[in-house]
Amino acid sequence: MQRRRILITGGAGFLGSHLCERLISEGHDVICLDNFFTGVKDNIRHLLDHNRFELVRHDVTFPVYLEVDRIYNLACPASPVHYQYNAVKTIKTSVMGAINILGLAKRVRARVLQASTSEVYGDPSVHPQREDYWGNVNPVGIRSCYDEGKRVAETLFFDYHRMNGVDIRVMRIFNTYGPRMRPDDGRVVSNFIVQALRGEDITLFGDGSQTRSFCYVDDLIEGMVRLMRCEDCIGPVNIGNPGEFTIRELAEKVIEITGSTSKLVYRPLPSDDPRQRQPDITLAREMLGWEPGVKLEEGLVKTIEYFREFIKQ
Repeated sequence: MQRRRILITGGAGFLGSHLCERLISEGHDVICLDNFFTGVKDNIRHLLDHNRFELVRHDVTFPVYLEVDRIYNLACPASPVHYQYNAVKTIKTSVMGAINILGLAKRVRARVLQASTSEVYGDPSVHPQREDYWGNVNPVGIRSCYDEGKRVAETLFFDYHRMNGVDIRVMRIFNTYGPRMRPDDGRVVSNFIVQALRGEDITLFGDGSQTRSFCYVDDLIEGMVRLMRCEDCIGPVNIGNPGEFTIRELAEKVIEITGSTSKLVYRPLPSDDPRQRQPDITLAREMLGWEPGVKLEEGLVKTIEYFREFIKQ
């Protein structure tokens, strides 16, 4: 495999840190760029002394001047708690960040991958969601800063490709979980695990019947790397686990695995919260030869072990 110089924006985050590890293990030189709004230095601390790893503190809403062969654009808060904390900053990260990263890719002729999201489908009227579905998104809701920011970023990627020949890849990420999730990120897997380990009530929004599909981080990173290597795959391509579970089923599995005495409590459903979310991964299977291999129970055991040690600290 050809050794490359690779930039990962958001490289100190949950997904970014796992991607840094993967690419360094393959012999590449990795530049991790992060402003540490949601990224955590502990996620990449073990890489700081590696001779093929560099850390750059930088915000992608400002131009980036580096010489690289490949770019993975992962920079953007991804949990509702974090992306709603500063909605204007979130949409600027998606839109201005995409413009700056695409400008860099155009200048140095680098292949660039956009980490998009299943949130571009909004509260879907089509189930499961295929890449040719345009979505059902509220453009003025409390989640719009993230949903619409990612949709505009996809538009920018395809326009730079059509107008300037930039070599792009667009990946739509469905719910992903695993070690290095932040315990305060407000996402359902981390919320349930932390509450269960602390013996607190587990909070479900709505009646718990809304569904999600949960992909373990190792499977997600494999799909991301395969998409970047594919010579004739532009995307968008769904990457996620098609196994569909209700939120209540997830909570019950977490209680069972942790042995917790936590009880389920119910709260009103937040505005614009999707009722269903499940990827159609036919395209990923056909073009990338990819599908997830880690079952939910197996991934939850590994994630719970991580949080159990984290909470002890």
